[in-house]
Amino acid sequence: MSLVRPALAIVIALVVCTSPVAAQSPSAAKIARIGVLAGGGSGFQTGFEPFRQRLRELGYVEGHDLALVVRNAEGRPERYPAFAAELVRLEVDVIVVQGNAALVALRQATQTLPIVMAMIGDPVGAGFVASLAKPGGNITGLSNMAEGVSGKWVQLLKEAAPGTTRMGVLWDSNNAAHAIMLTAIQEAGRALGVSPVVRDVRGPDAIARAFPAMVAEEVGAVIVLPDPAFGANLRQIAGLAARHRLPAIYAFREFPLAGGLMSYGPSIADNWRRAAEYADKVIRGARPADLSVGQPREFELVINRKTEAALELTLPPSLLLRADEILQ
Repeated sequence: MSLVRPALAIVIALVVCTSPVAAQSPSAAKIARIGVLAGGGSGFQTGFEPFRQRLRELGYVEGHDLALVVRNAEGRPERYPAFAAELVRLEVDVIVVQGNAALVALRQATQTLPIVMAMIGDPVGAGFVASLAKPGGNITGLSNMAEGVSGKWVQLLKEAAPGTTRMGVLWDSNNAAHAIMLTAIQEAGRALGVSPVVRDVRGPDAIARAFPAMVAEEVGAVIVLPDPAFGANLRQIAGLAARHRLPAIYAFREFPLAGGLMSYGPSIADNWRRAAEYADKVIRGARPADLSVGQPREFELVINRKTEAALELTLPPSLLLRADEILQ
């Protein structure tokens, strides 16, 4: 036996993140198995390492008492159903999910296996949970938005480009949370004298067509709603906004880091760290139905001043003073 165990440990360490072999190993019953269904993009790239680090802080050691079985759609939502079915078939202990469309696929694949939301927009409005306090069913975790954030995007973008009367909105009609965000944007727009111009986009080709179309419709600024597919194409989106001289606001700081003008939203890393805590509770026996859904606790306004200069904007001092981070 002393000769077999080290070999098994090496095999587990090599396949833990990507291979279904990890879930079929003779040692699988002795380790916690966490499935991850990710949409990809900045929301996954930024959050996954903090997620793993928090699991280490909670006492887990990958390859010893923890296996992570990761399926990353890399911005291609058509992959979700097959990946969701595979994770359910592998009988992991809990699945951590990023993105509303990914969660829709998981709900179709299982009504019983515990699911922890890492980055989900408005899980109550989208019908994933009964309420934040009492989610019910097999789903709990974290929302990545809070009430008022969608309207705040309109307000901040209006401050950045005060002459704007028509504001483009990039959304995906397959994302249930986007419809809820759009309603809030329309309400905020009425109060500020701004008319939203909505573009339903899916994939790089549709994104590329959306920007010249918005220019033709005399859009003066753009809101990009949070979505894994948009995050997977963040450089394309930020580049197109710059090329068409459109000030844009995003939900996450990764967009200004890629050349976008500004972002306002929650900390991706913090949400993923907290998702690890939820997964730990489930592994230790807690029922998702009994774990209240958390909301973001950290919001940040990030501004890219190089992009401001390239767009020939002069952001008001009141806006700059409120920024949590200014990129020079």
